[in-house]
Amino acid sequence: MADKFYGTGRRKKSIARVYITPGTGVVTINKRPMDEYFGLETLKVIVRQPLAATENTEKFDVLVNVRGGGISGQAGAIRHGIARALCKADAEFRPILKKAGFLTRDPRMKERKKYGLKAARRAPQFSKR
Repeated sequence: MADKFYGTGRRKKSIARVYITPGTGVVTINKRPMDEYFGLETLKVIVRQPLAATENTEKFDVLVNVRGGGISGQAGAIRHGIARALCKADAEFRPILKKAGFLTRDPRMKERKKYGLKAARRAPQFSKR
């Protein structure tokens, strides 16, 4: 069994490079502890979901480099990356992660702004007179 497993995760404009190593369950994001990086508890839960689903919360250390997008998109990208890395670590995790939907890349992206409009769908204010 190799000592380091890699997975790339993406969500909206965020890209996460995730490395998992056998350890005690420490999650480091951009050289900072997860509790310091993410303020909201819901985002921390999102990041831990693949580890919790496969019951590996205390078995792997997670090292993440993430850039682009906002904090919510980054949390989703990290979750995707961890799930992919776990699949490389042990093929038996794949059906569990697949069923939970952690291996699926979320295709939803920001819609482009159209000409004649103020935003993607927001039209200028209309008045009859």
